[in-house]
This record gives sequence, structure tokens and C-alpha cells, in this order.
Amino acid sequence: MSVTDSPAARLQALFEGHRLTPTQRRIAHSMVRRAADVPFLSSVELAELAGVSQPSVTRFAVALGFDGYPALRRHLREVAPAEPAEEAGAHNEYQQAVEAEIENLRHLAEALADPAPVQRAGRLLAASRPLLVLGLRAAAAQAHGFAYFAAKVHPDVRLLGEGGTMLQDRIDAAVRAGASALLCFALPRHPREVVDTLAYAKEAGLTVVTVADSAFAPVAKVSDLLLPAAVGTGLAFDTACAPMLLGRVLLEAMCDDLPQAQSRLEEFDTKAAARGLFVD
Repeated sequence: MSVTDSPAARLQALFEGHRLTPTQRRIAHSMVRRAADVPFLSSVELAELAGVSQPSVTRFAVALGFDGYPALRRHLREVAPAEPAEEAGAHNEYQQAVEAEIENLRHLAEALADPAPVQRAGRLLAASRPLLVLGLRAAAAQAHGFAYFAAKVHPDVRLLGEGGTMLQDRIDAAVRAGASALLCFALPRHPREVVDTLAYAKEAGLTVVTVADSAFAPVAKVSDLLLPAAVGTGLAFDTACAPMLLGRVLLEAMCDDLPQAQSRLEEFDTKAAARGLFVD
């Protein structure tokens, strides 16, 4: 099955072009994550899945141009026929969390069947001197990991891993130094400060590339290029294997547009060996 034929892709195409409220984006995100199951869910079940009220589901269907949720569900059964997902009752809650992350990675693999968005992002990041990397709260670890590896091949990486009034100052300084792009990792719950910071970065002339948990995340409206990678929600704290892997894929794409990337890595390995940096 190609990415354009997948149930998740067909659902995303259905939502495109509609101005959705935050609650409606939450419903859309939940539907994409459970694309194979959605045609078989009642409005009450979908409301429970998304953590919203049943009337919100009805209003969501009307916002998409349908008479109500039953009409939306009939449409989904016609355009995205699928068998219900296999029940996970045989697995305990920890195994279910792992299975959900495996499914998130499958969706990411489908999206990467079209490499153009990632390749475009790689070119933007490689060309920016310096390169800003933003990630606050739950996304701080993703941003830190990307910045750590990016600094081995990119000549000037500046991590924005803590919020506060200095964020805008550091963006201004980077723009004066020649920055052209900012990479943001944005994960739930989305801090208002991230949305405000991205809006400021765009006003300052930066191109904003964002890795987010959904194409309907609040940061979408302040991003020039958004690359979605779902998070797992089955445990007390969200799991973010897909966003982390997408970050590594972006690193690969960026290296493809940095002619000196390989020589920089070899230079690092030589110095690390001379210093005895790593245990053999």
C-alpha cells in the first residue's frame, strides 16, 4: 500500500482545507492515529478516544460538510474500507504501549515514501548559518539530541532548550549572524511559549521547520514546513519514538547537503581516538 492509499493519508486529505478548532484538531489527530478503526466507531466511542464530548464530534462532522457523524462514518466506510484492528486484549498494558509505538513507526515509514518534504527540510537546515534548534518541556530531549549530533557536522548549531525572555534575544542574535532557518520539535502538551516563539521567528525572517506529533498541532499555523510523527499515549507519560527517529532522518538529509559532513565526522573520530574518549 502506498502512502497516498493508506487510511491515515486518506483521512488527512479529508481534513485538509478546513479551519478546525483546537478541539476539532484533537478529534482529527485521534482519527488519524486510529485510522483503521474509525469507520467502525460510534460518535460516543470516538469522543472517548479523543477525550472530548459527544456533541463536539457531531460539530466536527458538520464542520467537514456532513449532516452529522453518521454521514461522516458512512463516507469513511466508502472511501477507506478496512477491517477493524486486531484486539489487543492478549497484551498487557506495557506491551500495548510498545505495539502502539510500532504502529506509529509504520505510519512514519509510509509518510517517508515521499522523501521530498524531508529533503527540502534538510536543505533548509544545512544552509542556515547559524542553525537554531528549539524544543521546550516535553520536546527538550528531542531538540537536545538533534543539536548534539548536528553540531558534529554543521558549523554553528544553537540550541534553544529553555524558555524565558531570552529566547527572542537569542533569535535576534542568530538572525544578525545570518541564520535563515529554525528547527522546532513540538510535542504535547504544547507550551504557548513555543507557538509565540515560532511566530516571532517567522516575523524575524526565519523559515520554520517543525517536527510535531500531528499535522493538526497548534504549531502548524506558525510553521513553514511541518513534518508529523505521532507520539504514544498509552502510558502515564507520552512516548516519542517516531519524533526521535524523524529527527535522525532529518540529520541524514541535512548531511546530504553538507559537503564537509563526512570529513567532519572522520576528524571527530580521529580526535576522539587520540583523546581516548570512548571505551573500546
